[in-house]
Amino acid sequence: MKRRVAILISGRGSNMTALVEAARAQDFPAETVVVISNKADAAGLLRARAAGIPAIAIESKAYGQDRAGFETKLQAALDDYRVDLICLGGFMRLFTAAFVQRWHGRMLNIHPSLLPSFPGLDPHGQALRAGVKISGATVHFVIPETDAGPIVMQGAVAVRDDDTAETLSARILEIEHRIYPEALRLVAGGGARLEDDICKSTANAKSHDSLISPTVI
Repeated sequence: MKRRVAILISGRGSNMTALVEAARAQDFPAETVVVISNKADAAGLLRARAAGIPAIAIESKAYGQDRAGFETKLQAALDDYRVDLICLGGFMRLFTAAFVQRWHGRMLNIHPSLLPSFPGLDPHGQALRAGVKISGATVHFVIPETDAGPIVMQGAVAVRDDDTAETLSARILEIEHRIYPEALRLVAGGGARLEDDICKSTANAKSHDSLISPTVI
């Protein structure tokens, strides 16, 4: 039985597209049953509909600071589509602790840094200002704290001296599109479990896997 997934977006939905495409595989353990945006003009809604996925807008602006009211409407939609798992794909709306707890262990997010480094806004700029030589992306379970929660999967890229926030972002986005579907595969397929706020999985890195940056020639 495939797990039923809702993807929540606020914009173009590039990670949404990667998840939807991956789920088309016969052996993928999840299916995208609905895409929901808190903005009616989100480009990702059109992309979802073009892919044959039901896509709806629940405008958060109408609720102002009433996060609980917005979440009641959102939860009703999730119930209508009998959703098992939520994937956040650039969803620019904070949840209440009550909503997050309701979906504990069943809601994933992706952030363009190697968490716990550089949470929050402008992670690429943060990385460049810190002078790190490696950055990347992280898929994690959502907890009430922003850009925190047990880490499911990470992917890394080397940071170049001539990188800008834009060039680094582009390379990390490619990593995001690779690891988000694989992290969902792991979670939906039962290959990930939570132990004392740490995510353990049946998939382990090879002992010789490494990325060293910069390299000396």
